[in-house]
Amino acid sequence: MTSVNSPADPAVKALFFDVFGTLVDWRTSIAREAEAILHPQGIRLDWAGFADAWRAEYQPGMEEVRSGRIPFSKLDVLHRHNLERFLPRLGVNGLSEETLHALTLAWHRLDAWPEVPTALARLKTQFIIAPASNGNISLMVDLARRNNFPWDAILGAEVARDFKPKPGVYLSACAALDLVPAQCMMVAAHSNDLQAAAACGLRTAHIARPDEHGTGTGERAPTVPVDYAAENLAALADRLAV
Repeated sequence: MTSVNSPADPAVKALFFDVFGTLVDWRTSIAREAEAILHPQGIRLDWAGFADAWRAEYQPGMEEVRSGRIPFSKLDVLHRHNLERFLPRLGVNGLSEETLHALTLAWHRLDAWPEVPTALARLKTQFIIAPASNGNISLMVDLARRNNFPWDAILGAEVARDFKPKPGVYLSACAALDLVPAQCMMVAAHSNDLQAAAACGLRTAHIARPDEHGTGTGERAPTVPVDYAAENLAALADRLAV
């Protein structure tokens, strides 16, 4: 592990954060929201399974954009398309436009992991902090307002007009703050995200989220070399001495 202010490297000035899974518990939140919307309509499902089925469409939907098969679309648009794609597989058909819209916006109502808001506030005292998420700007704003995320800026896919792990997402975030990649650190619970950021010259920090996809299903440790590995965001703040 290297020091965040190693004499051999420029001092890190900005931290960029993955959001889904790293900062927010999407699975529990989507299960809760889906039940609240659909149960009153007489629909009975495995709600955690509903969340998993929706999330399973996440990467395939973005790959349509990354590959150039379709133009860039905000994640809200992809979430809606993905919703319509998997609902029939669960035996759910004939939902109203109002219901489909409410479900799509469930991603704007995700809850943070418990330590995140306080840890972000600590990190903000020393670093510029911003999401570098595949989520669109309005989605990031709503999650920030819901969970008291004190961002200095909102960066990521909508700014880059592409999705991680394409290099442009990381590099556009650095450029937006007039920083070189070595002055920036990507913070994520997903090794592939960190590997892609490191390939662009960013520093990296892994946050363990072992229960992201259900008990014992997330990453307990990185599978690629990183500058820091921490058990949660508060522990990373401790490591960075803030």
